Amino acid sequence: MENIKVASFYRFLRIHDLEEMREELLTLCKELNLLGTILIAEEGFNGSISGQERSIIFIFDWLGQKLSIKNPIKKTARWADVKKPPFSKLHIKIKKEIVALGREDIRPYEKFGKSVIPKNWNQLIQNPETLIIDTRNKYEIDIGSFPGAVNPETNAFRDFSAFAEKIPESKKNKPIAMFCTGGIRCEKAAALMVEMGFEDVNQLEGGILNYLEDIKESENIWQGECFVFDDRVAVDGALRDGKYIQCHACRHPLSIEEIHSSDYQEGISCPRCINTIPSAKLEGFKERQKQIKLAKQRGEKHIGKILDK
Repeated sequence: MENIKVASFYRFLRIHDLEEMREELLTLCKELNLLGTILIAEEGFNGSISGQERSIIFIFDWLGQKLSIKNPIKKTARWADVKKPPFSKLHIKIKKEIVALGREDIRPYEKFGKSVIPKNWNQLIQNPETLIIDTRNKYEIDIGSFPGAVNPETNAFRDFSAFAEKIPESKKNKPIAMFCTGGIRCEKAAALMVEMGFEDVNQLEGGILNYLEDIKESENIWQGECFVFDDRVAVDGALRDGKYIQCHACRHPLSIEEIHSSDYQEGISCPRCINTIPSAKLEGFKERQKQIKLAKQRGEKHIGKILDK
């Protein structure tokens, strides 16, 4: 039996008829037995799907023809092998943005920063003139980042605009180096910075994961671990599984020490959120964890929503 693949992909480009695009994609993905989620908006598409490799490539080729994309999606997508599908359903959704910055007027296919390949990244961020900005959320940055990177202290990507507005005017002619996990957030953040008048805006092509994949350990200057949005929670500088688990209440990655804290209750709370969860939501977490335990006792898998992103 052919291995199941997971592919994560995105592209910023103008899409005109969203409803037609959604219906055609939905029909094709169902026929090909693909699972996962694809978001489409006027600014482009963003997705993660699982299934047979040939079926995923068929969708990529179809998108390429439909939208006149020259650079093959299968070459820029991130691929992974899995033993079983990580998704239980198929969703094709129309959104205002494929990554929510809260600025629908920003079009990364019209204004954009310079894409920097991993082998040139170290030189850029080791320049003392460069302002390095981590465009991820605070809970991601807490466990690892590039040396010297500014933490915008955001809880969600849509908070990034407020951070950008506070950057001093004196930085507008300095090199800016921006990065995120897989490239989509820093690419859109770079478009925002260009719109705001910054002259030398750069983003890491393919994000941190591409850097860790391409740069050998002896030259890798990443510090700590990289948060990932799957069951691994985090990976180290060599892309090995990290040492963190995730709190299902606040989403923050937790170290071994935090897991052994008296404030940690699996699926319910952790030392970082124990006194911040509303009582009604806390009761909901407790009930969900109870159902998970009961499902395990029956030899079943409990499927339910942990937390809205």
